[in-house]
Amino acid sequence: MSTSDQLPSPPDRPFGERLREAMDAHGPLCAGIDPHAALLSAWGLPDDIEGLDAFSRICVEAFAGEVACVKPQSAFFERFGSAGVAILERTLADLREVGTLTLLDVKRGDIGSTMGGYAQAYLGATAPLRADAITVSPYLGYGSLRPVLDLAAEQGRGVFVLALTSNPEGASVQHARLGAESVAGSVVAGVTADNAEAARAGRLGSVGMVVGATIGSAVADLGLDLAAADAPLLAPGIGAQGATAEDLREVFGAALGNVLASSSRDVLGAGPDVASLRERARDVAADLRTTLSTGGDAP
Repeated sequence: MSTSDQLPSPPDRPFGERLREAMDAHGPLCAGIDPHAALLSAWGLPDDIEGLDAFSRICVEAFAGEVACVKPQSAFFERFGSAGVAILERTLADLREVGTLTLLDVKRGDIGSTMGGYAQAYLGATAPLRADAITVSPYLGYGSLRPVLDLAAEQGRGVFVLALTSNPEGASVQHARLGAESVAGSVVAGVTADNAEAARAGRLGSVGMVVGATIGSAVADLGLDLAAADAPLLAPGIGAQGATAEDLREVFGAALGNVLASSSRDVLGAGPDVASLRERARDVAADLRTTLSTGGDAP
């Protein structure tokens, strides 16, 4: 087998370790790439494949090497069909080439061989859509995620599991109880178990959770221990959605240092100028570093 025919090597360190290093270097910002129609229009771009291509290239140029992680939202690429997916593949490849971590927001959830197929699609060694981590939905039971969790561990990649989201409908499922344990509690317990080895080694785990920054007292009300999970916590709601420093302390408590703040509107509003977009990402990341390390006012 020639060198050019060899399979790509998996990352040499677990995702959690690489993410911690990136957060320490660049600040705890996960910058979104969300090319929805309104934002394309705001940037003066057409809502078509050419606009999507230009938007994605601008984001890559602005964010590559500047932020801890970049999160493309798959739906906004998929809506253009195969041509849009091809641009998503290129976007992931371009970020991978410069060493910027990617979190592909796909929120997949299924069972058995189908979940295994999703795992191969987004985490496989040669998958065109491979990312450093993906989002998944656990609402067919945390155990249904096992194909994704196992392949991610094998490949040195990460998984972010929906746990406590801030959408109004979320509580009807996530707060529901079977006996003494809530659905969200079962997710936290599963993540804690999967991160146990990393926790014993003093490392950030590679199985994260999505926890909204504006969910109020839900963590305390459900008796959850986010810090014990040693999980990266992807947190929408900081910044444009209005989470205050008090909100952050209430939601995340002792786990505040593991928060990776997800921001799209705050950052993307500075586009389409690359320099302005890059500067806004740097500023938001710096503000987040201060907020999440000291409990100061949220940016």
